[in-house]
Amino acid sequence: MVKFNRFTLANGLRVLVHEDKTTPMAVVNILYDVGARDEDPEQTGFAHLFEHLMFGGSINIPSYDEPLQRVGGENNAFTSNDITNYYVTLPAVNLETAFWLESDRMLNLAFSEKSLEVQRNVVVEEFKQRYLNQPYGDVWLKLRPLAYKKHSYRWATIGKEISHIENAKIEDVKAFFKKHYNPQNAIMVVGGDVNTEEVKTLAEKWFGGIPAGEKYQRDLLKEDRQTEPRYETIKAKVPIDDLYIAFHVPARIDQGHYECDLISDILSRGNSSRLHTSLVKEQKIFSEVHAYQTGSLDEGLFIVEGKPLSGIDIHDAEKAVWNELEKLKNELVPEDELTKVKNKMESTMVFSEMNLLDKAMNLAYFELLGNADGYNHETAKYLKVDATAIQDRAKQVFSKENSSTLYYLAEND
Repeated sequence: MVKFNRFTLANGLRVLVHEDKTTPMAVVNILYDVGARDEDPEQTGFAHLFEHLMFGGSINIPSYDEPLQRVGGENNAFTSNDITNYYVTLPAVNLETAFWLESDRMLNLAFSEKSLEVQRNVVVEEFKQRYLNQPYGDVWLKLRPLAYKKHSYRWATIGKEISHIENAKIEDVKAFFKKHYNPQNAIMVVGGDVNTEEVKTLAEKWFGGIPAGEKYQRDLLKEDRQTEPRYETIKAKVPIDDLYIAFHVPARIDQGHYECDLISDILSRGNSSRLHTSLVKEQKIFSEVHAYQTGSLDEGLFIVEGKPLSGIDIHDAEKAVWNELEKLKNELVPEDELTKVKNKMESTMVFSEMNLLDKAMNLAYFELLGNADGYNHETAKYLKVDATAIQDRAKQVFSKENSSTLYYLAEND
């Protein structure tokens, strides 16, 4: 059970405080309710570009890292298709430094042509190295637009294409900042050796004067129900073939999310999981095979991916995967197998409640989902899933009509 207090500033900034006296440290986590799904289809990659720009200095603080390092702190950030999250960990006695840094960049990010140029180059380089010049690096650049035709999940966080970042102009960047980076679009969680009254005082002092900004109204195109299978074949200079099958699944807040999560664990969590036992160990069809879901805020994807052993035809490998999926549809999962994956999942949740940064991130994320207290009831939602619910969900998800298959083939020299 993770306890917290909550208050909201007049400008709309939601603040959660988790007091934990077992540590001398503090964490300040700020989640902005903006991700790649909020981008213009002709200007993608902006949310991720921003994550870089936010470290490029603000009006009063030219270098973000220096003052933080002086007080023994460290920081980082990540962007997804749904959110952008920034965090600072530092000794609790130096808590105010984090408030000073975070408030200054929320109010006064330094937009110079120079900082934009520097970060643009960094992101372009990252695009090339991680997505274009790495084996299988462009999988999500291919798989997302295969599975999504309308929704803005159809591009990856890095962006749809490199030119969108190369052509990012300062006025576009400023407009994106103004639209999304304001107090009412943010959730701040402060955790560790802190007390709520102190946090209230600091929040008022450093964030209270920041204008609320205009409320962003999200209005995204809804994906139509997929009614026929989709296929795409890529040939590239990769060591071995790779198979990806993507299925549409319910949104993060739907009970179906928990059913799909347990299905992914039944299929591929650990060496005794079904796909590993059957397809890697026994039949020796794949060198590795995995199942997971994106867990997106809107309807997401469930992915089965695997690398067939050399000499195995990719279509035979694909058939073997479907055989395993059919078993989930035709037979109830035995009670002991379901209990085992629930126990593993429960221990993962318990571990996440021990780490201060994990707790802060989770509280912010569940507050975004509707209520931070949902974090405390997450395990119960998994435990209430029974074998019948698993079978029903498998029948709904694992159909050819709901599948998008990517054959990633090794070019023969």
